Amino acid sequence: MTTSVQSFKASAAIVRNVGGPFTIESIDVAAPSGDQVLVRMVGVGICHTDLVCRDGFPVPMPIVLGHEGSGIVEAIGDKVTGVKVGDHVVLSFNSCQSCPNCAKSQPAYCYNFLANNFAGVRPSDGSTSLAQNGAAVHGQFFGQSSFATLAIAREINTVVIDKNLPLEIMGPLGCGIQTGAGGAVNSLEMQKGDSLAIFGGGAVGLSALLGARAIDAGTVIVIEPNAARGELAKQLGATHVINPKETPDVLAKIKELSGGGVNYALDTTGIPAVMGVAIETMLPRGMLGLIGVPPPDANLPANLMSMLIRGARVKYITEGDSNPQEFIPRMLGWYKAGKFPFDRLISKFRFEQINEAAHATETGAAIKPVLVF
Repeated sequence: MTTSVQSFKASAAIVRNVGGPFTIESIDVAAPSGDQVLVRMVGVGICHTDLVCRDGFPVPMPIVLGHEGSGIVEAIGDKVTGVKVGDHVVLSFNSCQSCPNCAKSQPAYCYNFLANNFAGVRPSDGSTSLAQNGAAVHGQFFGQSSFATLAIAREINTVVIDKNLPLEIMGPLGCGIQTGAGGAVNSLEMQKGDSLAIFGGGAVGLSALLGARAIDAGTVIVIEPNAARGELAKQLGATHVINPKETPDVLAKIKELSGGGVNYALDTTGIPAVMGVAIETMLPRGMLGLIGVPPPDANLPANLMSMLIRGARVKYITEGDSNPQEFIPRMLGWYKAGKFPFDRLISKFRFEQINEAAHATETGAAIKPVLVF
């Protein structure tokens, strides 16, 4: 159905200056048209990317961030065919749907990914769905800007889910959890019995652990300095946990525990020195997946002869190589089967507590904060 209403009132967390706080303010959200979907938010996760953009990654301001939204469809544009009013949905990243990679069902590597997800406007015409007192507010962040009571998405990044699922915690499946689990399952193409070393036990690293366990991986070693997160990793199925603060030679320990090395490794830290260790953990023809955001001028400290001898491979990963329309339902299938307890990573905050939730992300007090409306 379409709607004749021109705009809707909403509350949104706006960032007005680099490094500034989120301030909850009233905005106007334009009615959906074309392939757009209007979603009343029920929950939204806070991702490291939201904070990076708040603190200086180049996005235009003022802007409404947020890109791990879940909610209920309120209205749809006249070109929407697969989503209807009342559907429960998870929102994921945006893609152009016209470039060669999108045509190959690889939207995470959309040629226009940056423009579609970080420009703050629609690349096609420079417009935004958000306004305040007649002045434009930047939005369209990851095709949703879901730090708000209402969000405008597109049908392509709106995934319909079962109504019997706990909707308020589903949003992180659209980015952080998808990135970690997809990194193990899609990007590395792990198979049953394969071994894996995961560097970093945050939301992405623990989601990779959950994905590996969901496909019945073999030895999975998590390297994490936070003792509480290490304990949670054990509870979620890690075969071994290494605390690098207490282990003089992490590489030697991984080889000892794995019987000589692992098939695959994932780095979620973005720290070049850690990546250098990770690339040496792998058996012949192993692959290292890189997910963490590195410093802008960082290089990979790898020994090329060592890589040559082992045929070692390295791959940088975006969004877990996921097509959200396919992989989110797959993760939910694992969840329903009791094989993917991602809810254990989540801490809930009220929407009004967004700054406290962001601080909990930065300090590590919360693994995956979710704002509940």
